[in-house]
Amino acid sequence: MNLLQTFIFAIVQGISELFPISSVAHGVFTPYVFHWQLSPDFLEEHFLPYVVMLHLGTALALLIYFWRDWVEMIKSIFVGNRRILLLVIVATIPAAIIGLVLETPIRNGFSNVTSASILLIINGFFLFFGEKLRSRGNKEIEDLKFGQAIVIGLFQSLALFPGFSRSGSSMTAGFWLGLKHEAAARFSMLLATPIIAGASILEVPKIVHAGGDLLKMSLLGGVLAGIFAFISAWILMNWFKRKEINAMRPFSYYCWIVGIIILITSLV
Repeated sequence: MNLLQTFIFAIVQGISELFPISSVAHGVFTPYVFHWQLSPDFLEEHFLPYVVMLHLGTALALLIYFWRDWVEMIKSIFVGNRRILLLVIVATIPAAIIGLVLETPIRNGFSNVTSASILLIINGFFLFFGEKLRSRGNKEIEDLKFGQAIVIGLFQSLALFPGFSRSGSSMTAGFWLGLKHEAAARFSMLLATPIIAGASILEVPKIVHAGGDLLKMSLLGGVLAGIFAFISAWILMNWFKRKEINAMRPFSYYCWIVGIIILITSLV
């Protein structure tokens, strides 16, 4: 990946990781749209660790944005109400287990432009009708039951399929379980941090070992992705504070438009 490619890819990843539009699908689309001829060796050995390094920047951005939540959760280990911390842990377990076992076969089977575009279109319907099927919620995060947290964690695992959004899936599940839009968005963002950090433990050492220009580009990409992820988190949280109805509609339209365009071009 050269400097320009790193800039473009990091910006796309930083935005699409938090917006409910599937960062994995956009990771598939970006080289296709810009006609990048990436080497087979890079794709096989270093592409996943490179992407994870960008995601690590996103995780750091979320830690910074939600630092008060994390400080309170860490303090609760020693004193106070541990409920939110336990809900985050419980909801993280399904995605962690499923991702560890099934991530490679699922993504190898679906990581092409055509399948990703089809799943992105389906993701648009999921967001659109998923929100409509549930009346306006009134629950905060701490009102969730632990079984409901597991359900949200299971829905989060849909993001293993390129085209389904991790944040979109977990937020929609939160809507169904009665969370307010802002609470569903916040819980989704809190869940993202341990999942991304866990993936980085396995993949980042590969980039560090490779060193050289690849390490420099990965670090630069992580910083850029983190900056745009922070901006995205701010936009999303403010959006969901103001919108308790039809908040997902613009993202649904985006998924349909982009998915259809990419699907048509991939089949022509």
